[in-house]
Amino acid sequence: MQVLGIETSCDETGIALYDTERGLLAHALYSQVRMHEEYGGVVPELASRDHIRRVLPLIRQVLAQAGVQLNDLSAIAYTEGPGLAGALLVGASIAASLGFALQRPTLGVHHLEGHLLAPLLEPKPPAFPFVALLVSGGHTQLMRVDGVGQYQLLGETVDDAAGEAFDKSAKLLGLGYPGGPALAQLAQAGQLGRFKLPRPMLHSGDLNFSFSGLKTAVLTTTREHQLDPAGRADLAAEVQEAITEVLAKKSIAALKQTGLTRLIVAGGVGANTRLRARLSEAVPKFGAQVFYPKLEFCTDNGAMIAFAGAMRLKHAQKNYSFGVKPRWELAELQAP
Repeated sequence: MQVLGIETSCDETGIALYDTERGLLAHALYSQVRMHEEYGGVVPELASRDHIRRVLPLIRQVLAQAGVQLNDLSAIAYTEGPGLAGALLVGASIAASLGFALQRPTLGVHHLEGHLLAPLLEPKPPAFPFVALLVSGGHTQLMRVDGVGQYQLLGETVDDAAGEAFDKSAKLLGLGYPGGPALAQLAQAGQLGRFKLPRPMLHSGDLNFSFSGLKTAVLTTTREHQLDPAGRADLAAEVQEAITEVLAKKSIAALKQTGLTRLIVAGGVGANTRLRARLSEAVPKFGAQVFYPKLEFCTDNGAMIAFAGAMRLKHAQKNYSFGVKPRWELAELQAP
């Protein structure tokens, strides 16, 4: 069974083809970073228009790479939500149109479920059950995962997400867009110890997160100090250290609380090298394993949507009416 995946939730157009027997056959991604860089963030209307331009050429590219014809497809999966409404509608409408023309079922996929299942694309995927750290620009959550669609929320951010804290701190440091990767790069040149930022809710006794106070502390620090290039690098290093320390310690606390021995990390912040280093060092000390998707599958991509669609293919329907869910809680999903 061959499933075409279409991802258009925000500022990346991702297309992929997944075969339930042979695995991932081909994938392609177009990033809108350069377009939005001029504005310092994503402009929803521009994002939607660019998805319209990119989706069909990328579909043709992926099918050609895989040596597959449109009529060979078994189903079309698309990101139904959460995300930008206009951007989501582009992928949903194209998926429904293709499904109707080919008389193939379409599947609306939860964006976060795609991220959560992305590590299962690896040659040695983790077995269920496991704890998942979903960490991105818009979400920071710890989930217990017992199977596809079997998700229990353990903890989440009460305000800003970790990726948002990276991006806003980067803006305060005068860095470009996207801020998270730019801050992580600058942090490599910094030295720890010059600044001390708070670790919000590190000792709260639960598995929730908070990063708004950290952002405020960065703002206060930049106002109180005349930062030279070395100072900016030192502060960037401390920002990264504070965020990754909280994420790592809360993840380990989730393993202890659930008694599980596998942790997966998913989402854009999962590409952060300092976070990976912390978890790879700390998790084995507790007799557990940590799994990551490839770096190319940490950001939004079509492969995770195609794979999640394939996991739910048994219940796919030939229903070509469509809608999108800009706000959609992962815990609302049910097992296929």
